[in-house]
Amino acid sequence: QGQRRSHFGSSARQLIGRSSVSRASLRVFLPSVLAGVLQAMGGKDKPDKKPMGGKDKDAKKDDKKTGAVSVVSLEPPSGTRDFLPWDMKQQTWLFNKFREVAALYGFQEYDAPVLEYEELYKRKSGEEITEQMYNFVDKEGAAVTLRPEMTPSLARMVLGLMRAETGEMSALLPLKWFSIPQCWRFETTQRGRKREHYQWNMDIVGVAGIAAEVELLSAICTFFESIGITSEDVGLKINSRKVLGAVLQKAGVPDDRFAETCVIIDKQDKIGAEAVRKELTEKIGLSEEVGKRITDATTAKTLTEFAEIAGVGESPEVLELRKLFEMADEYGYGDWLQFDASVVRGLAYYTGVVFEGFDKKGVLRAICGGGRYDRLLTLYGSPKEVPCVGFGFGDCVVAELLKEKNVVPNLPTTVDYVVAAYNADMTGHALHVARRLRLAGFRVDVFPEPAKKVAKAFNYADRAGAVRVAFVAPGEWDQGLVRIKDLRNFGQDAPDDVKQKDVPLDDLANVDKYFGLTLDGTPYGQAASELAATAAGAPVAAPKAAEPKAAAAPKAATGTPAAAGGKPPAAGKEEDFLAVHPYVGGFAVSRADAELFERLRKDGRPQTPNLGRWFDHMESFSTAQRQSWK
Repeated sequence: QGQRRSHFGSSARQLIGRSSVSRASLRVFLPSVLAGVLQAMGGKDKPDKKPMGGKDKDAKKDDKKTGAVSVVSLEPPSGTRDFLPWDMKQQTWLFNKFREVAALYGFQEYDAPVLEYEELYKRKSGEEITEQMYNFVDKEGAAVTLRPEMTPSLARMVLGLMRAETGEMSALLPLKWFSIPQCWRFETTQRGRKREHYQWNMDIVGVAGIAAEVELLSAICTFFESIGITSEDVGLKINSRKVLGAVLQKAGVPDDRFAETCVIIDKQDKIGAEAVRKELTEKIGLSEEVGKRITDATTAKTLTEFAEIAGVGESPEVLELRKLFEMADEYGYGDWLQFDASVVRGLAYYTGVVFEGFDKKGVLRAICGGGRYDRLLTLYGSPKEVPCVGFGFGDCVVAELLKEKNVVPNLPTTVDYVVAAYNADMTGHALHVARRLRLAGFRVDVFPEPAKKVAKAFNYADRAGAVRVAFVAPGEWDQGLVRIKDLRNFGQDAPDDVKQKDVPLDDLANVDKYFGLTLDGTPYGQAASELAATAAGAPVAAPKAAEPKAAAAPKAATGTPAAAGGKPPAAGKEEDFLAVHPYVGGFAVSRADAELFERLRKDGRPQTPNLGRWFDHMESFSTAQRQSWK
């Protein structure tokens, strides 16, 4: 019963939140409804006197007028989010992008409990994070917290792989791990920052040189490119705590106060240079002159200027940072990077290169951040330093970035098939058809009522985003057939015998061959032959324009088939051309597809059926893949 109540409460809150009924009316109506439901479920038959969530002023005024008491808040707790199905589609898309990029760079996914011991985060560093934890004492008396970040969990897990007697790792180094954990911090909510968020982490353990930083920075740039963000939109600010360490050491800051000093300097954007100098004087004991030299140095625009102001010259720390910029240029993403002496990062455990992603228009807060943390494992008992470097990328700020740059993906609801029964007697047979299609790997929805009026089934299929509709009717069923109609891959003027086929029940797994096209419009057999050729190590030849009769274009459709690499359609004629071709160059992808996709994506997904289908297919390729087409 407890589980049923929890599910009802969440679903009711979401559904009510979408309804057109006024919230004032709901405060009168909702308690009686919930009371009846809870009574039927065996729960108490009276609503709680105290609501589960807070109320705004208008709600309290409404209650005074009506005398009603709200049973539930229709909003989630402050700083948290609901993910309705359409929200979840974008979240899944984003997570898939995270995973795709991590896989491209050879990283393995890991996870850890969202509940950790509090002591894992209580480092003597003066960090804000220790004041922002959702911490409590559990029923066993353990001091625990919802994790505010993932790196300490990673450190704990890596230490678990270390042999206590020797300090050697039982796993092969380097470790290249990534995760997408949910993190919790009780802080002020603002655009791109909430109290709960998901954070993409990539970490490399066991590489002491800056090659690890260079690789991670490349992964960040690759991710941005994969979601339509360019170096004109976003940049990466780079600094090094090693360089800052040389400056602070020269200023007389003791080594054991270095981390605390960095945390203070990191506040400069929030509290200003004067307040930072005051804290450096009062908490660290530096003179005002030295404090001013430090804050002045952090305003330097170039690494050379910083080194001159700080008086460290071409020290080994400065040379290492120069090498990073050189390697980034050679790698091919140097245009994303810029030196910024003010980037320190607020976590005490950073020891070397640190970096932050930023919006070049200055609208959004830091988009991502990370750096090297070679000494973190020693805080947790490691007998020796273990070189580590990583970054974190919050999902909330990425979502805002997509909106700001107008590159939010269009992710319509889609299924492969809707199966509709002609009448109630055919419902069982329709369910059998749905099962067969699902066993063949298709995504299938079932129209929930008899479909004598086929217009209702078509309307349902259109709203579900179905590519095809399978009608299960007595006439065809008695012959062992199922009538299937393709709704997306043929022009409206195409004759019924082209876009509608009677398919043997026992051959539903091979339904594509009856249409000569796969669901995404690719000629039947082409994808399989390319896959086989790739597996055999052979180059994939572009298919000729002449296809088997089963793949012939519908006669009524306009346009003529083009050979792969043939002349693309004239501007404005793409919709007609794509009615009979999978790509704008014919039957194989080409640069023309990539160029048209880049032009169209600025205005969003096309609304016409053939261009829309083609656009969705193009979006499934990475930016790098599209750029490689000839």
